[in-house]
Amino acid sequence: MSALSALLSRFSVALYTIVALVAFAANSVLCRMALASNQYTIPLIDPSSFTAIRLTAGALVLWLLMLLRSSKADVSQSDTKNLTHHGSVFAAVLLFIYAVTFSYAYVLLDTATGALILFAAVQISMMLISYFQGHRLSLLEWLGALLAFAGFGYLVLPGVSAPSIIGLVLMAVSGCAWGGYTLLGKQSRKPLFDTGYNFIRTLPLVLVMIVVVWWLPVFSASDAVNHFTLSPTGILLAILSGGAASGVGYALWYQALRGLTSTHAAVLQLTVPVIAALGGVLFLDEVISIHLSISASIIFLGIALVILAKPKSVRLNKRTD
Repeated sequence: MSALSALLSRFSVALYTIVALVAFAANSVLCRMALASNQYTIPLIDPSSFTAIRLTAGALVLWLLMLLRSSKADVSQSDTKNLTHHGSVFAAVLLFIYAVTFSYAYVLLDTATGALILFAAVQISMMLISYFQGHRLSLLEWLGALLAFAGFGYLVLPGVSAPSIIGLVLMAVSGCAWGGYTLLGKQSRKPLFDTGYNFIRTLPLVLVMIVVVWWLPVFSASDAVNHFTLSPTGILLAILSGGAASGVGYALWYQALRGLTSTHAAVLQLTVPVIAALGGVLFLDEVISIHLSISASIIFLGIALVILAKPKSVRLNKRTD
């Protein structure tokens, strides 16, 4: 590879990474814009409709991207016509759980708090899964894990700045689901097709969700229509979240991962809550509290220690060489 080619390759990785991270943060901002409610504003769309439109738009955009990619010589007919060759049902279930709990959590959380909980849960869940798979933590990793959990503890301390417990639990579940989904896709050879087919597999689950939400009022003797809130702006925000921030964003992120180490990818994702917080301030007039800032600093420090610590297995291998 020539020096010019290497430079262009690094530039492409950097560009893909920046755009993908902004897209991740945009998901939080768009979702909160659509679902925010207080004494001054009402939601533009309900969480189930937002989730349904987001996943459907993501599936459509990724399907179109797969069709464009299929014109290239390295893509076989089975890549675009055989569903069983790409992704998995389990991955699609995790993707659906991530999306639906993400939407319902943002009814109760502001943009910065939601993004912080989401990506902290992603990193912690991936760390715990690795631990149960046999990876043993070093002293520095244990210290980082304890700091991260302490940051969460401080975040939910009783007080005017403490987030909704229900919202926190929902977003933590969303983060754990995304962490599991990320680990499943780590060995993907064709991420675009795996991601696209996983989105397509969520569509039956979306249909079930809509039916369940529609019939719930029947059992509570209330009006079913009240469970659905749709406005042109809310629908547009959901389409942007699914088609651009999710569909294109995920495709660019998986492309960027080819030029990033796992450590770099993990550390870079920690910038998303910061970008999302800035988006909340700019577009939603949200205020970043001191309580949240201190909690975020503790959590970031803890996760950074875990990510940057040298695993025990690496140190032991060096000693035996």
